[in-house]
Order: sequence, then C-alpha cells, then structure tokens
Amino acid sequence: MINIAVLGYGTVGSGVVEVINKNHASINKRAGQEVNIKYVLDLRDFPGDPVEKVLVHDYSVIVNDPEVKIIVEVMGGIKPAYDFTKQALEAGKSVCTSNKELVAAHGAELLAIAKANNVNFLFEASVGGGIPIIRPLNQSLTADEITEITGILNGTTNYILSKMTDEGKSFEEVLKRAQEKGYAERNPEADVEGYDACRKIAILTSLALGKQVDYRDIYTEGITKITKTDIEYAKALHASIKLLGTSKWEDDGKIYSMVAPFMIDSDHPLGHVNGVFNGIFVNGNMLGDTMFYGKGAGKLPTASAVVADVVDAVKHQGTNIMTIWEQDKVELGDRANFACRFFVRVADTTSKETIEKVFGEVEYVTLADVSGEYAFLTEKLTEGAFEEKSKQVDMIMRIRTAL
Repeated sequence: MINIAVLGYGTVGSGVVEVINKNHASINKRAGQEVNIKYVLDLRDFPGDPVEKVLVHDYSVIVNDPEVKIIVEVMGGIKPAYDFTKQALEAGKSVCTSNKELVAAHGAELLAIAKANNVNFLFEASVGGGIPIIRPLNQSLTADEITEITGILNGTTNYILSKMTDEGKSFEEVLKRAQEKGYAERNPEADVEGYDACRKIAILTSLALGKQVDYRDIYTEGITKITKTDIEYAKALHASIKLLGTSKWEDDGKIYSMVAPFMIDSDHPLGHVNGVFNGIFVNGNMLGDTMFYGKGAGKLPTASAVVADVVDAVKHQGTNIMTIWEQDKVELGDRANFACRFFVRVADTTSKETIEKVFGEVEYVTLADVSGEYAFLTEKLTEGAFEEKSKQVDMIMRIRTAL
C-alpha cells in the first residue's frame, strides 16, 4: 500500500478523491499496489462528508509523515502551493499537480529539486485538463524537433466564442450564461483576458525547448473586444474566431509566442473545436501535424489526469522520470517581427484608394447589413509593419488570421 495526501478539497481535489474511490480496483491494478488517501488538507470543515475521517488543517502533519510518499497539490495559485511543493520534494515525496500558475512560474526549479531528491514532480493536468499532452511532449515526440504548438487552451473562452458564433449573441450575454452554468468564474479575468492560456502555452513551449519560457514575456490579448459583427465577418469568410496560444519556430531561428484571438479557416484542425473542449495542434519536423483533443477543464477530466500522474509516481518510486526543462531562460523573438495576415475593419471615412495605397493588395469583405464601415484581409505582414500602416487609416478593429 502507498499513502498519498491531497492538498485542497475544492473542485479538483474532491474530484481526485472521487476518481480514486470510484475506480479504486483498476487504479490499484495499474499502480501495482493499493493507493490509499491518508490525508486531505483544507482550511474548511466538511460536516457529513466522508472526507472528515482523513481531513487535516495543518500541512506539517503531512510533510512530516514518513508514510506519505506522494502529495497531490490542487490548491491553485502560487502561495502557499510553491512552499508546500518545495518542502514535499525536499522531504523525498513526489508531487502531482494541476496548478498551471505554479508550473509556469517554478516548473524548472521544482523539477530540479525533484531530480536532486530522486522523486518526481508531475503536472499532466496543468495544461488541457484531461487531455494527455505533457507526457507526449516529454516522451512520445522526443524524436522530433517541434516547429509549432498552437492550441485552444481555455474552455471558458472557447465556450463564449462558440456560443457567440452559434447564437449571434454578444460577449456580455454569453459570459453571463457561462457564469450561470459554472463555466466561467465570478471574476473571469484570468480566462477572458488570456492569462490562463498564456501560462499554458508557456509550459508547453518550455517543455518543447527544454528551457524556461517566462510567461510574462508572452504577448497576451483576450477576447473582450470581440463583437457580434466580428463573428459575422468571420462567417462570411467561412472561418471562426478562436483564442489561440501559439508558439512558432521561424526560419530566422527565433521562437515567436503569443496569446490572441485568431480567425482560422474551417478546414484548420482547430476549426471544429467548440464549446468547452480544448484542442492542441503540434507540428514536428519528422511527424508532421498531430492533434490532441478533449475536455480541457472540469472536475473529473482534470482529476483523471492528476490520478494518472499519481499512478505514474507510484510506478516510479525511487526513480526520477527525466524531464528536460532547464532553468536557463529563452529569449523570445520580438513580436514586431512576427508575420501573419490581418483582418481589418475600417470606418468608411477611409477610402479604398487609401487602403490600397497603405496596405497594397487586399481582399475586401462585405456584410449586407453593416453600414458605416467595411473590412479587408491584408497580405502577410509583420506586426511592426501592420502597426505603422494602421495609424494611417480609421481602424475599428483588427484580428490576426491563419487564413
């Protein structure tokens, strides 16, 4: 029997307990021994809940218990998760976490501590919820040099954009419904402003490179400015708008990384990833294109990924699973040099002659019931060039495209 402790009895923590209890026999068989939850840590009490039998409020009880070999950290945030995780690893206990803030900020450091103490720091559930992506990057795709990682990495924003597309409703209307359904937090800033996706693409890019990509260096733009009119223009182009986290290895030897809304063609592998689902597109120089798809959030999908890490940690007791993620920081390419096509809406006070003089050859897009403006697609431009050119026209909105 191997004893574990769960830090946090919120949505994911209670899901971990539920998964282990419900699938106890199959989990034990795959782990090779019984997995026993000895402690659950939370500041709250849960009267009448069976968890009361193992509930503790003091972390020192867990970290100082030599019988506890694996700790599941599902509290979220940096404090006290970082301190608790570091103490656990230094005490010779493996840690499994779903905490993307923790992994993005301290992943390389915590992996180094785990290696020094011959234990493991596992974080499959930190990106994509129940979608397996960390382990494939670390183990299955190691013969390839990755050239692109692009993903719909946040279920809340994907749900909002999908509903805006399907029902013609405004961002505010759909956000309210998402909050009522529990898909969006009362304070949805981390999701709708792209911060959650930013941390996730930073983790994936760090693993692909084997070095630290600082999420604070990644340009991040959310979906709060996307309107019903933008959605209608996208439909006219047989496209959809998705919030993408993307990292691309370009011919100049630089890695360009950003989070932003993109118009993508309906034929793109991510074009049909809708609702709360996530999709992660990876290109390798040998494999070519591959896609990972599934529920990117939610209590049980995320808990399932955490418990899979627990099983992995049980099977590798006394052995550190090699993960190449050095603490040396990667300098990302200057966003001004990143190139793509842009969809642009302008007021009709700007003439088409002016547009063509400034942008050269463009593809115009019209909507019958929209007045006072028109729209067009540029040829491929760098971000820096576009920003300079856009100052010369009366721009209403611009969205990057993969068209």
